[in-house]
Amino acid sequence: MSRPFRPIALALLVTVALAGGVVAAQAPPQSAAELAALKKEIQDLKAMLLAVQKDVQETKAILQKVTQPQQPRGPVIDAPAVEFSVAGAPAKGNRSATVAVIEFSDYQCPFCSRYAAQTWPQVSKDYVDSGKVQYFFVNYPIEQIHPFAFKAHEAASCAAEQGKYWEMHDRLFGNQSLLAPAELTKHAAAIGLDMTKFQPCLDSGRTADLIRKDVARSQQIGVSGTPAFLIGTIEPNGTTVKGLKMISGAQPFTVLKPVIDEALGKK
Repeated sequence: MSRPFRPIALALLVTVALAGGVVAAQAPPQSAAELAALKKEIQDLKAMLLAVQKDVQETKAILQKVTQPQQPRGPVIDAPAVEFSVAGAPAKGNRSATVAVIEFSDYQCPFCSRYAAQTWPQVSKDYVDSGKVQYFFVNYPIEQIHPFAFKAHEAASCAAEQGKYWEMHDRLFGNQSLLAPAELTKHAAAIGLDMTKFQPCLDSGRTADLIRKDVARSQQIGVSGTPAFLIGTIEPNGTTVKGLKMISGAQPFTVLKPVIDEALGKK
């Protein structure tokens, strides 16, 4: 914020200095030493003036960049260079399908909950249940703004150990206002988990490293908010998704459908 004031301050300084030089010039120098000092003062003033001019040019360039209209970025972008491993990620759908949809999500994110309630059912019906795609869920809790999210993701991972990841997934999104640790225990009991296994898992935090790795890997491919989606093709190794498109935000089904259809068409 302080940078725009620098040219003005220097300009004032040069003006004052020049005024002093004019006064000095009006009185004839009394000796060679005074003349030399006057010449040095003029050289210094010229150097300062050049510095001011350079600073003004730099500031002008910054202002032009800031005020230049930015091209709006839509929710769908190309992602041909993106590759993402889904090894170990919770999955739904036909394991033989060669098109993947990866969701990066946060259990406390209201937009993620909206997607889960409004868009996911249609995606599931048209593409997952029909066997056209494999659908993967990747942990992306944003701890800075969602204090209960990380532990909720741990609870889902603990449920996965008992084969009930998606039951916990649905339960958490369906009760987003009840994600405190005590409530997570109630959710686990409600979906029929073995509490003698679930509670030690949740209390120990042993799945925390997995969640942090998911967040770090997601950030490496450009995910910065939730929900986000990567649509791509599954490589022959069965665990690497080669990206085609990325989608940001809780978009309606009408946005996801043409992107998924395009990916299916390429196969």
